This record gives sequence, C-alpha cells and structure tokens, in this order.
Amino acid sequence: MAQKAKFASKIGLVAATVGSAIGLGNVWRFPAEVQANGGAAFLVVYVLCVLLLGIPVMLAEFSLGRSAGTDAVGAYRKFSPRSPWWLAGALPVLASYLILSFYMVVAGWTLEYFVQSLSGALYAGTADASGAVLDGVFRDRMREYICGSSGPLLNTYALILLNLGVLLFGVRKGIERLSNVLMPLLFVLLLVFCGVSMSLPGAADGLRFFFAPDFSKITPAVVISALGQAFFSLSLGMGILITYAAYYPKKTRLMRTAVTVSLLDMMAAILMGVVIFPAVTSFGLGDAELEGTALVFVTLPEVFARMPCTQLWSVLFFLLLLVAALTSTVSIAEVSVSFVQNRFRRSRRAACLIVLLPLFALSALSALSFGSLSGLKLCGLVFFDFLDTLATNIMLPVASILLCLFIGWRRPGVLRGELSNYAEADHRLQRPVAFVLRWIAPALILIVLVSGLL
Repeated sequence: MAQKAKFASKIGLVAATVGSAIGLGNVWRFPAEVQANGGAAFLVVYVLCVLLLGIPVMLAEFSLGRSAGTDAVGAYRKFSPRSPWWLAGALPVLASYLILSFYMVVAGWTLEYFVQSLSGALYAGTADASGAVLDGVFRDRMREYICGSSGPLLNTYALILLNLGVLLFGVRKGIERLSNVLMPLLFVLLLVFCGVSMSLPGAADGLRFFFAPDFSKITPAVVISALGQAFFSLSLGMGILITYAAYYPKKTRLMRTAVTVSLLDMMAAILMGVVIFPAVTSFGLGDAELEGTALVFVTLPEVFARMPCTQLWSVLFFLLLLVAALTSTVSIAEVSVSFVQNRFRRSRRAACLIVLLPLFALSALSALSFGSLSGLKLCGLVFFDFLDTLATNIMLPVASILLCLFIGWRRPGVLRGELSNYAEADHRLQRPVAFVLRWIAPALILIVLVSGLL
C-alpha cells in the first residue's frame, strides 16, 4: 500500500527532517567526542565526514524512500521482489524500535530535570553557607534519580503518551506542525545560550580549544570517532530518512534538501560546542567529565548554579533538551508506525497504538535497569546498555552498509533518477555520489563497525 501522506511545505519538510536528525546526540555525545578527540582537530574531521560521506548516504536513503513511496521494508521489496533484500529494510526498523525503547527513558530524565528546574527543586540545598556549590551534589542527585523506580518510570510513560498524541495527528497535523514550532525554538535557545556562554569571563580559552585545530592530534582513532559521530548525528541507518522521504513531493530537490539538513544539523552541534566549552572553562570545570549523562545532568547544572539567574538558564536549557528529545522520539517512532500501516494494512490510529503501547513494558525494563532491575544483565550489560550497544554499535552500521551496496550496486538507477528528478534537474553529482556509495562509504562504515566491537 503506497503512502498517501505528504509534507505540506518545503519549510515543514526540512524542519521535520532536521528534527529527526538533531537529538540528544548533538547535545551530549558531540561535546564528549570533541573533548576526547583533540578539540578542534576532531571538529574539522567531523565536518569533512558529514560533507563527503554523510550527505551521499543521506541521498541514498532519500532516493530509496521517495522512489518507493513506502516504509523501509516495502522500499527494498519494491525494487528487489522475491529476494532476501527486504531484510535490509527490516534491520533499521527493528534497530530504531530498540533505540526508541531506551531513548524514551533518557527523554524522561530530561522531562524530570525540566520540571525540577521550573519548581526550583533542582538547586535546593546545593550550596553551603558561603554560597559555594557543594562538590558532588549534582552527581549524587543524578544517581539517586536514575537509580530510582517511580520517577524514571512515570516520566518515561509521560514521554510515550506525548509521542502518541503527536503521532495520532499524522504527518501534516502532527509531525510537520510540531517540527515547524520546535525547530525554530531549538535554534533560538541555542543562540541565546551561545551569547550567554561567550559573555562569561575566560570564554576565549574554551573557544580556542573548540575552533583552533592542532592537526597533529588527528589520528586514525579520531577519524573513526568523527565518522561514527557524523553518521549518528544524521540518523543514518535508522530508516527515518527512508520513511520521511516517502512523504516528500516528487518536485523536492533531494540534493538541496540533503545539504540543507546536513548543514543545519552540523550547525546545531557546533552551537552546542560554543555553549559548552566556554562555560566549563570559565568556571574552572575544563577537566570536568563531559560524557553522556554526566555532561547534561551534572556538569551543566553546576555551571548554571554558578551563574546569575540560575533557574532561568536551567529551565531554558532543559526545555531545549526536551525539544531535541521529543522531535527525535517522534521521528524514530514514525519508522515503525509507517511499517505497521503499510505491511499490515492498519489505520494510522491502530498503527500508533500497536507501536507505542508495547513500550510501556519494554521501556520500563530500560528505565529500571539502573535500579531495581540492575541485576538483569545480557552479555554482562544491564538491559539499557545492552540495547544501546546492540542497536547503535552493530545494527545501524550493518544497515548502512547494506543500503550503500543496494543503491550503489544493485539499483543505481534509483539514485540517478531521483537526484535528477527524472531529467528535470541537473544530476552532475550523481557519479561522485555513486562512487562514494559503492566503494568508500561501505569500507569506512565497516571500520567503524569493527572498532565498535573491539
């Protein structure tokens, strides 16, 4: 059954696609990777990876999705019927669903911190008599909350219901309208924080670390990390871009869209770096841990506690984070919703319920895996970490490799026709894009896959 829904406008199309790419990975993973891999040297390699490799793979997903006009599994079936290639579409659908199950949990943590910032409870009792921030207080609070039972579970359920509400409205009235409002808001908030961060004393040192490259720090490990971050931040291999491209009008210029989405996604990551590094340097937190939950729920609250108008900045930041989380979870969920609609011929309402209701059980396992279910381990990992490792480090790279091989070798005519809008537009870049998809991207993604398993 072909997709009938289409994005209503070019702005909505770009906003929704950018919203699918910009997520928590841009907020916490990117600064962590920059800090761990040589600062500005990593930034340079990351930008090159996005432009030279990320965009071609994105174009492969766009071409497959729009040409087929259906979900990820149906797209492969359409161009390779009676063959096992449909499994290459099933893999990102499954991977995205596993990611959604634990991503809802992290989004729930964000909701909790947003609510606590609004009430002021997050900063109650965090300073001594002299007003100095107590060492370790935010780390203790993060650990206490994440390892709890009722709080993480209730907030996870709240995010599932919020996603359900958006998705039930469909592509135009739900996803597109949400993105049209939240994407501009996200960039406005980022720009506000950039202005505040750059006005702090000592901010120049943080900007120097982020923007003044020392090319001697570029090593093979840095290149692999930058490539992995580029693919992760663009949401490649998850089926999102195939699914969204099915909603693109035929007149949409895919090359222009891919470049626009990639540049805006890169801009969000870079703006986040401008927010983070001057702030932590200004308050003498340059050696602070910037990895994952520690960055968002420990280091930055400590930064806000040292700033005037603490509550205001904390509320705005966790609002920004909540926006990024919501646009990402909605996009990830849409992959499975589209699949159920098309493969099982269900209504939009039924598909949304089939996809999201099981998350009340599956996400609960992730939400409680640091607390009451911490003893439940798979391959030596708690349930949350197991899903993260399986989906992110294994399934997504494999799905991307299969996509490149399918479009680059088995069905190159799909790419050629879609990039040229079937002879209505210039397609001079089709050959270099096809070359990247055939030879370069699969080899480099394989290296990332192997390195992630070592």
